[in-house]
Amino acid sequence: MLSNNKLQGPLPRSLVKCVNLSLLYLDHNEFGDIFPHWLEAPQLQSLDLQSNKFNGRINLTALRLSFPALELLVISNNNFTGRLPIELFSNTSLAIIDLSNNEFGGPIPLASPVTFYYSIANNKITGKIPSLICKATKLQVIDFSNNSLTGSLPRCLTSFSTDLSVLNLRMNYLQGTIPPSFSSRSSLMTLDLSRNLIEGTLPRSLVKCKNLEVLDLSDNRIEDTFPRWLGTLPELKVLVLSSNNLKDLLDIPMGAHLFPKLHIMDLSNNNFSGPLPANLIMNLKGMMTDENGQDKSLYMTRSFGSASYENSVTVTMKGLEIELVKILTFLTIMDLSHNSFQGDIPKVIGHLHSLVGLNLSQNHLTGSIPPTLGNLTDLGWLDLSSNKLKGAIPRELGDLASLGYLNLSKNQLTGRIPQDMHLGTFPSDSFNENPGLCGTPLPKACPGDAQSPPPLVLINFDRKGHESWFEQKTVWLGYASGIVIGISIAYIAFEMEKPKWLMRGVRMLERRAAKWTEKPQRKAIKFHGQ
Repeated sequence: MLSNNKLQGPLPRSLVKCVNLSLLYLDHNEFGDIFPHWLEAPQLQSLDLQSNKFNGRINLTALRLSFPALELLVISNNNFTGRLPIELFSNTSLAIIDLSNNEFGGPIPLASPVTFYYSIANNKITGKIPSLICKATKLQVIDFSNNSLTGSLPRCLTSFSTDLSVLNLRMNYLQGTIPPSFSSRSSLMTLDLSRNLIEGTLPRSLVKCKNLEVLDLSDNRIEDTFPRWLGTLPELKVLVLSSNNLKDLLDIPMGAHLFPKLHIMDLSNNNFSGPLPANLIMNLKGMMTDENGQDKSLYMTRSFGSASYENSVTVTMKGLEIELVKILTFLTIMDLSHNSFQGDIPKVIGHLHSLVGLNLSQNHLTGSIPPTLGNLTDLGWLDLSSNKLKGAIPRELGDLASLGYLNLSKNQLTGRIPQDMHLGTFPSDSFNENPGLCGTPLPKACPGDAQSPPPLVLINFDRKGHESWFEQKTVWLGYASGIVIGISIAYIAFEMEKPKWLMRGVRMLERRAAKWTEKPQRKAIKFHGQ
């Protein structure tokens, strides 16, 4: 076991003399060259070469002959290429197969009958998902995401009588409908079919998946109304249905007890109409407290023997689409933007005390901004732009010390921007295209005002000192591999611009680990690795 070092070069051929070797962990180093075809270890059970610099084609026949007892094969995060034959693993004893993040092509190889963890994510795999994949009756994790798979979703994948916990097929070219055959015995915890070409309605058989925690069907062609029946799922924490053709009203009856643990809800880019759903908001108990159930872990990670699966999600943070390859358990987001909601912003939204992000932009909202938004003390970003909001900006927004991004532009707001130290640090873009607004940071002075001085909070800003402090705090958050991230987005600000608003991030980190956000950027960032 030589994991997590800085070892370089090709593997030494003297390893061939280790005929009794049963475990070889060389992951997270800088080994290069091609796969060591010369290595013969008849008793080897576990081989982990992930996150190195290996490249080229693998002699797959030699792989099976050299390691007849292999049970764990992890070669992810390298630069391996070549076509994978469909019978590659079918007659092996492999229980864990992880070939993700390489350049493999060809069809999906059939899994071994004893395989329970199978990932070929982020490759160039093509063709249809073979129905024979369901012959591997012990499968618990299937991750075929980010490939070029076509065809429809095999019905057998949704009616497994086994312990299938994760089905991730996102970012492919799958068509057709979701089969209405989810088994009542399903132990499914994650279902991610996002970014495909799936049509039809949502199958109500999903309510049988009582252990479902993450449901992501975004960026498809689903036509339906709001599936409030999903609210009966007792463990549902992440619901992402954005960029589909969902329509009509979005509400639930008063007194209904639904969505008790939901803490990420993204319904953006649909055709919902009517008032914002006050009754639904009052049911979101998971957004009203900092404690999401009894889960004390930092990320939504699930362990499967000696392998683990990281739940991921793509969200819009501060106008920037970001893929979070790890979901923080306390990350609480509501995104209802790009719909046709009308009327006032409900005052009860101020009860969602653990909200980190709130986006209601691109709707037809009227009325004033409720002062109860000042109760959202953990709020990191707030976007109410492109509506028809009127009246003054509540002074309570200036008390949100965690707020790192604010967009109130393109409304009908009037009066003086509250001149406190916090609101004065935001750029003028946060308030543009409100003809009735005046005061700092807008160039338009209010009647009777002298020229506004620059915000005092930015005077004598010691950027170098705060950057050093920032590095220390973000490393403390537990992100490995030298990637400095706040809640998976602090990295953008620190590495790209190191802007003045970093002061707000400093205050935010003091309030709670990882609860801070950054100024919008001009290009999208996708985070990989650990």
